[in-house]
Amino acid sequence: MKRIFIALKVEPCETLLRIYSTLKSVLGSEKIKWVDPMNIHLTLAFLGDTEEERIKVAGIMLKQKCTGFGQFDFALAGTGVFKNFREPKLIWIGIEQSEKLLNLNNLIVSGLKDVGFGIEDREFKPHITLARIKFIKDHNSLKSALEGYQDTFIQKVSVSEVILFESILKPAGPIYKPIGKFRL
Repeated sequence: MKRIFIALKVEPCETLLRIYSTLKSVLGSEKIKWVDPMNIHLTLAFLGDTEEERIKVAGIMLKQKCTGFGQFDFALAGTGVFKNFREPKLIWIGIEQSEKLLNLNNLIVSGLKDVGFGIEDREFKPHITLARIKFIKDHNSLKSALEGYQDTFIQKVSVSEVILFESILKPAGPIYKPIGKFRL
């Protein structure tokens, strides 16, 4: 049994690393769990604890669906939080509207459903997770720090493959180990 997810790897550029570093510094006294910059990715589907045989099924489906899809780019822009600024749970970097990204996600989610994975029917809100908020005292500081980047173009991301990752939970933070790469 492995904890797995399907994602696109994002290599952080200088601008993204600077924003990450600034936010981490400004919010340093808060109870926030920051994502390791080398683990930054865009999740397409989280499958959770999955048997080896089911992982093989997911891999076969990904190979079939991804082959010939074609490479594409999308842009990272803006920052924000999920739930809201009164009850923030997660700090994110936004993704500009990308038809190809939405099509890829739909293709993978429908493929997973076709081979029997129970995937939640909820709207795909593409984003890059920067941090998970455990508890925050100064909501105004969070809001003003993020509003400074609200409309900022951050970087272009070129996508040529989809990756099936294993997430190994450790006290210092998760390790994301690629267990399958599928060229587009």
